[in-house]
Amino acid sequence: MVRAVFRLVPYLAHLWRTAGRVNVMHILANSGWAWHLFAAPAMIVARLRATPVIVNYRGGNADPFFAKAPKYVLRMLAKASMRVTPSVFLQRVFANHRLSADVISNIIDLSRFTPTRPRAFGNSPHIVVTRNLEPIYDIPTAVRAFAVVKKSFSGATLTIAGSGPELANLKALVLKLQLADDVQFSGRIDNACIPALYASADCMINSSTVDNMPISILEAFASGVPVVSTCAGGIPDLVEHGVSGLLVPIGDDQAMAREVLRVFLNPTMAASLRQAGLVEAEKYAWPQVRAKWLDAYIRSATPGRAP
Repeated sequence: MVRAVFRLVPYLAHLWRTAGRVNVMHILANSGWAWHLFAAPAMIVARLRATPVIVNYRGGNADPFFAKAPKYVLRMLAKASMRVTPSVFLQRVFANHRLSADVISNIIDLSRFTPTRPRAFGNSPHIVVTRNLEPIYDIPTAVRAFAVVKKSFSGATLTIAGSGPELANLKALVLKLQLADDVQFSGRIDNACIPALYASADCMINSSTVDNMPISILEAFASGVPVVSTCAGGIPDLVEHGVSGLLVPIGDDQAMAREVLRVFLNPTMAASLRQAGLVEAEKYAWPQVRAKWLDAYIRSATPGRAP
């Protein structure tokens, strides 16, 4: 907290200089302290400098944050030139708090991912988890689901690609379930190496309890990897159950295992999921999203100000 306060002064100075010479400020915002320390100061500076603001709000915790936050948070949001969310889920949250919002989705660079032909994995399918090791992503549910899958596919392996405070607890759970030889904690993988991880996978599972529009699911789609996910937050707006992926209740490791097994035991269904995921990923490519952002900037910008 002290470090954040010390960083605030140069941050404000930079904001002040920038706000005076741009046509519009695009502010990435999130819930909690991220709002108070970064988004709110930027909005205050923009208002003092008479610079239009687009608030690009992200994060699955928006609803509880808005419900408990000081009243000034919603007042500030209401005064923004535009409010943009990456999902219909967050648009509904804003509407519940009497705020309008435009939807401009997250972007995926499809050139980074090359769908591969389904592997003949035999008794050894490879499952991946690509989320940070934080409580909201509930990786223990994914591990317990994997333990159930192992009963049917004894050679199955799980790669957990991410870092975070839950690492020690997860390693303890893996030991308890006697999965130490089958679960790899790869740590945070560099973006350049992520496509290779998906290319080696036969299924991606996402066990989050709070979510908006996970890039990890889009990456799996673009890689032709079947997705099994919880139905948290905005995920049902991204994944159509039985069409582009399979959805399960939050915290239900047994249901997650059953759906993963459906993917492995039904090649026809798995192929259908892969194809639908590839089609879905195309909607989030830059050429489609670029036009929406350009329109937002034009609608919001101050005419005549030199950039």
